[in-house]
Amino acid sequence: MDNYGLFTKTISLESLGITGATVRYQLSPEELHNLTIEKGQGVETSTGALAINTGTFTGRSPEDRFIVKDAITEDKVWWGKVNIPFSPEKFDALYNKVMQYLSGKELFVRDAYVCADPNYRLNVRAVNELPSGNLFCYNMFLRPDADELDDYSPEWHVISAPGFQADPETDCTRGKNFAILNFTKKIALVGGTGYTGEMKKGIFSALNFILPVDKDTFPMHCSANVGKDGDTAIFFGLSGTGKTTLSADPARRLIGDDEHGWTHENTVFNFEGGCYAKVINLTEENEPDIYRAIKKGALLENIKFKPGTNEVDYEDVSITPNTRVSYPIDFIDNIQFGSVGYNPKNIFFLSADSFGILPPISKLTPGQAAYWFISGYTAKVAGTEEGVKEPQPNFSACFGAPFMPLHPANYDDMLIN
Repeated sequence: MDNYGLFTKTISLESLGITGATVRYQLSPEELHNLTIEKGQGVETSTGALAINTGTFTGRSPEDRFIVKDAITEDKVWWGKVNIPFSPEKFDALYNKVMQYLSGKELFVRDAYVCADPNYRLNVRAVNELPSGNLFCYNMFLRPDADELDDYSPEWHVISAPGFQADPETDCTRGKNFAILNFTKKIALVGGTGYTGEMKKGIFSALNFILPVDKDTFPMHCSANVGKDGDTAIFFGLSGTGKTTLSADPARRLIGDDEHGWTHENTVFNFEGGCYAKVINLTEENEPDIYRAIKKGALLENIKFKPGTNEVDYEDVSITPNTRVSYPIDFIDNIQFGSVGYNPKNIFFLSADSFGILPPISKLTPGQAAYWFISGYTAKVAGTEEGVKEPQPNFSACFGAPFMPLHPANYDDMLIN
């Protein structure tokens, strides 16, 4: 049953190579919440939110992210340490193993889309091994109206199999986990990791290729909000540098907290339908909008409880400093209608300068802005990526190098021009 409870629709996954699966299509957040608890995969917190543990991986693993090198990507992707090539033949072999692994299982399927501006909409079908993963997709992707599902056709697939483990020797992965983009087959394949952010960043990375190449539109790793006079502000920054916190301003309407496109029509649109916020040291006093959004339907990751209760202890980072929550954007009261803003007026670069190099605030000329944007001086903060325990100085081009398939100069030119 779809998430609006209006009709039953049968979905076959055989075209993907998955056979004999029990498909749970478009379940409601409440159904996914309850199933996760029934399966012993999560617990309900005192505020009604669902809390899960993502297992071994509590952050993204950039060294295990690959892009299939083929006719579409070969001459366009900036290959190297960030964009690691993967052969089409090896992808097909690994893909077939994952599909065999998923065959016969109970799977959770969701039809959604990304890009709030209808002129740029991209339909995405998520196939999840876990109900909590499907809840994450409900929260983070944009949700079609019920009548749109009748003739819905997916353009991309996100396939997540946390329980599948690759064999590096035969599958040409670095370890047992992987996140691979295939632009020819339009598939984001994630395996061996329960960290939900890999699905979100997979589609973000795909849009960072698709929008500049096919739509001449500037994709941005930023948050955005709108003032009472219609002025749009943009906040660039790596994960953990304050994008979500600063954009959740009670005096301004939120467009989105992480991923946006900037068009030639001078509009800014959210890629997503939700927020994925860090909750380390979260308090109602300091971040009231985020704190109040953690209710039934929200999905908490890798948190701990206060002893003897189901009340979240946001100061406990014994699992990871990268404690997270996902929730639909309308859990925030003050949001921008349609998740589209106009006439960007102020652009902020958020640098997590843990070493006292930069002044607290600087006003940049256009030339300086181009330089700092392409250099992207910041710091990786603990927990956001696997292996990062302490702040590390980092030059992340365009404040989002881990997600940018093209050469940074492409994005820099789009910002300046």
